[in-house]
Amino acid sequence: MLRYFLSIALFTACSILLAQNVRNNPNSNHGNKFEQLGTILPDPNSYRTASGAPGNQYWQMRADYKIDVKLDEPNTKIYGSEWITYYNNSPDKLNYLWLQLDENEHDPKVPSNYSSGESKTAEKITENDLESLDNRPGLEGYGVNIESVLNESGQKLPYLINQTMMRIDLPKELLPGKKVKFFVKWNYKIPDRLAIGGRGGLEYFPEDGNHLFTISQWYPRMCVYSDFQGWQNKQFTGRAEFALAFGNFEVHITVPSDHIIAATGECKNYNQVLTPAQKQRWEKAQSSKEVVEIVTLDEAAKAEKNKSTNTKTWIYKAENVRDFAWGSSRKFIWDAMPVDIEGHKTMCMSYYAKEAYNLWRKFSTKTVAHTIKTYSKYTIPYPYPVAISVEASNGMEYPMICFNFGRTEKDGTYAEGTKNGMLGVIIHEVGHNFFPMIINSDERQWTWMDEGINTFVQFLTQEEFDNNYPTDRGTANRITDYMRLPKSQLEPIMTNSENLVQFGQNAYAKTAAGLNILRETILGRELFDHAFKEYARRWAFRHPTPADFFRTMEDASGVDLDWFWRAWFYDIEPCDLSLDSVHVKITNVKTPMIKKDYFMQSPQITESLTKLRNRLSGMQFLVDRDTSLRDFYYYYNQKDSSRRVLYNPVPAPPELQKGGDSTYLYELHFTNKGGMVMPVILRWNYTDGTYEDERISVQIWRKNEQEITKTFIRNKEVQSIILDPFKETADIDPGNNTWNVKETPSRFELFKTQKENRRHRGGNGPNPMQKEKKPKA
Repeated sequence: MLRYFLSIALFTACSILLAQNVRNNPNSNHGNKFEQLGTILPDPNSYRTASGAPGNQYWQMRADYKIDVKLDEPNTKIYGSEWITYYNNSPDKLNYLWLQLDENEHDPKVPSNYSSGESKTAEKITENDLESLDNRPGLEGYGVNIESVLNESGQKLPYLINQTMMRIDLPKELLPGKKVKFFVKWNYKIPDRLAIGGRGGLEYFPEDGNHLFTISQWYPRMCVYSDFQGWQNKQFTGRAEFALAFGNFEVHITVPSDHIIAATGECKNYNQVLTPAQKQRWEKAQSSKEVVEIVTLDEAAKAEKNKSTNTKTWIYKAENVRDFAWGSSRKFIWDAMPVDIEGHKTMCMSYYAKEAYNLWRKFSTKTVAHTIKTYSKYTIPYPYPVAISVEASNGMEYPMICFNFGRTEKDGTYAEGTKNGMLGVIIHEVGHNFFPMIINSDERQWTWMDEGINTFVQFLTQEEFDNNYPTDRGTANRITDYMRLPKSQLEPIMTNSENLVQFGQNAYAKTAAGLNILRETILGRELFDHAFKEYARRWAFRHPTPADFFRTMEDASGVDLDWFWRAWFYDIEPCDLSLDSVHVKITNVKTPMIKKDYFMQSPQITESLTKLRNRLSGMQFLVDRDTSLRDFYYYYNQKDSSRRVLYNPVPAPPELQKGGDSTYLYELHFTNKGGMVMPVILRWNYTDGTYEDERISVQIWRKNEQEITKTFIRNKEVQSIILDPFKETADIDPGNNTWNVKETPSRFELFKTQKENRRHRGGNGPNPMQKEKKPKA
């Protein structure tokens, strides 16, 4: 028997080595990039199918919580207790349970926060680095204090704390199909997150002596136990986020009586915690078509001055969520409006202090509504009763609630960059309700599955908000600076979160750009949108892995994408296709040609392909449907027409739709200088002032991945040729993408142009709103 297993192991090892050799054979000039992923992906099974769908024996755990928590504002502490009911839906017997204690990341005795340190030589140490070398000073007293862990009968359960994880040893095995109920009591000191970091904590306002609390990752939470890795109990270092089980929550939150609370779920006792006037406004908001202030600016200003010593308890319930977070402050202004998504009403709400009023009152809640409507279009209908955005000088997401930034200057004005940053972070964090709060991937392992996919749908949502929104992530041309970095500074997207050096560019931006290339260039919108929606439908309220995503996208689109997953997600080679030479032959023999559509040549393309297609499709953007979202900058920017030069394809007149009396053969030679294969996209500019675009499948590289030669037949004389005219393939060197084309502006000239445009953003000195005597609000 031993010999049999050894032979099987040897055969498997040899097969893997052989497969790797085929994929990476340096002596082969083809096949590597088009090989199937094969052994790279895990084998399908009864839990996860080869099509990417959950299998007929798919299972996942469930954890229900009943929590009582008290906020001690004078001492900035949290005191909590919880009953957890854990359901073993797996086929396995469990001897112990693992819980997460994320607040232990602030405990100076816990070494798990290794990602915050960067290896530096003494010569490169800055003044800001000195404190971090002193064993994390100022953190004494932080971290979770576990007071007791009891079973349902009140007897003590043995437990062990390992940094940010706690193991509870069960007195007997938890059998498949059974549940266990246990009690945990704890407390911790709330960190000042602006001073010492962290996802949740407090912000202190010295001007009025008040706090704004964002309480997240605050209770002992169950780790995920899954079919593909067992317990996910990798330590929380402050970077890679979370893996959590779905369940139901009932949370009783006791705070000072003048505080207003924003939280996951629905409040069940507004009658006891709101004033009659506030309750009346809440009822009005249920059917309002405009945003209604529930707690007004004046009420919040008065509360700031008179700090109550009494308390109130707010009761919240949330069903089928993976987490629970809340915010609390007497500074909160609160507004709300409903949105209908396929017959289901969701209350969109915002909570913010007076320091953000002129931005948030106008934009936040309507941006929340726009976000869940747009995401619902591309994924599944938003299922929850509320969606909340809280202004808290950061960006962090939880089910039904997120914490964002965006404050005005003291005079109430703001720079355009501040507004756009606020809109972007609200869309991004509200969008996280879908990825990963509903499509519940393992963030601790694969950051791109929530941050990258979410950044992609954020891009689509921003584009539908305003076609002139200055997108910084999502288009292919915005990722080229990263792609051209030295290989020593790059990692594949499929890299563990803790190992990423260029974290934002890799997990967020490169993933988003790749999905946009899939949608606009490789699959097309119809195929992509159907497959993407199918992935969301299949894995809503489940735990998908990368293989489930890759397989579903191929299964639902009917397109083999293994070459793309290999290139974009598993490799670091950039796209750099080069048009090296063009040879022309002419004959006076007129050849019958396929009818083509020619267009008149126009100004240089400055829009992304997404912006262009959205505009030409007649899409109505939110700022056009709701003109109340047009602020000072909307009108201010219209003064500068140079920023709004738009490309519009104009069909050539009938006399130019015909060819000439000669036939031209154009032999084009391309080389793949970067390594990544991509479709060949050409613009043919003709001497009669017309042009045509041609798209050649990536399969042209299948027989030779280094170079190709292709001959094209034309009945017009070509003036110039542009490879990748819409900059849609993330080609890192556009300098080798043209034939007989006037040289583009130098890098210095482009920089000057961009610098002039940035002056309109109000980035340096007084913002344009301050310069105008009577700005339009």
